[in-house]
Amino acid sequence: MLEKIQLKKRYIFASDFDQTLSFNDSGYVLAELLGISTSEFERKATGMAKLNLVQQGGELAYLLLHDPEFRSRVRREHLYQAGKAVRLKPNIDSLYSFLSDEVEGYHFDFYVISAGPVEVIRSALEGIIPPEHIYGTEFEYNSDGEIARIKQVTAGYGKVAVIDQLLEKLRTGPDRIVYVGDGSSDIHVMLHVNRRDGFTIAVSENKYLAPIAKRSVISDSALAILVPILEEVVGWDSASIRDLFEAKGLLIQQWDKVQTDMLTIVPIAVPQEEMAEEPARIAIAD
Repeated sequence: MLEKIQLKKRYIFASDFDQTLSFNDSGYVLAELLGISTSEFERKATGMAKLNLVQQGGELAYLLLHDPEFRSRVRREHLYQAGKAVRLKPNIDSLYSFLSDEVEGYHFDFYVISAGPVEVIRSALEGIIPPEHIYGTEFEYNSDGEIARIKQVTAGYGKVAVIDQLLEKLRTGPDRIVYVGDGSSDIHVMLHVNRRDGFTIAVSENKYLAPIAKRSVISDSALAILVPILEEVVGWDSASIRDLFEAKGLLIQQWDKVQTDMLTIVPIAVPQEEMAEEPARIAIAD
């Protein structure tokens, strides 16, 4: 008698890169490689962010194309070198393996979607994530290797477009999306995923992102991202999750579940006209 084949539930796992799977921002790494001070890069990127000149997260792409100091120095090989200098969070390979094959009854197709140059991200994750599963800003180059134009920027709504492309390509329902991010550039895609019953995870305490994400997890290990997925998507309890980690030779040493309320408390502002009237009212009362 033939055994009944149990089909796995298929999900798309999509993650940002900078500060999500890595500790340092690609822009800072590239600036150091080119001999440009990180403070100068930060000044330029912050200035563009304040002006809303580009989609949040797309500041580096704009600088590489339009800023003379960056454009004149950057070639494709520099982007590859910068990727090798990015400090990755540990256990990304284990996270990839767990999500791909090791959660019984489930399969997660692992993708990285970042506004950073695609060459940087593919270089950083070489040998861990297949290059065709990595989406980033793509450039066209002149014959001398200088950046000529931007083909696509995966920042802001650009990430939303990639998510929709993956849904169409893999023929997966929008409720089968798990998206992980760390900053303001992930707000659009998280709102998009949440609205269609997907699952979102913040890996920072960003005051704009954390209230939007359905779960937040703070850890130096990329494998921590697995915990809310196993709890909320797969439906495991904490004991089962600990057993899984220990079976792989890992120990969850500290697991604090905290609901954080973010408050700003200031004195009540008294209108100027009321302040002017107050002495008169006091005089009448006496």
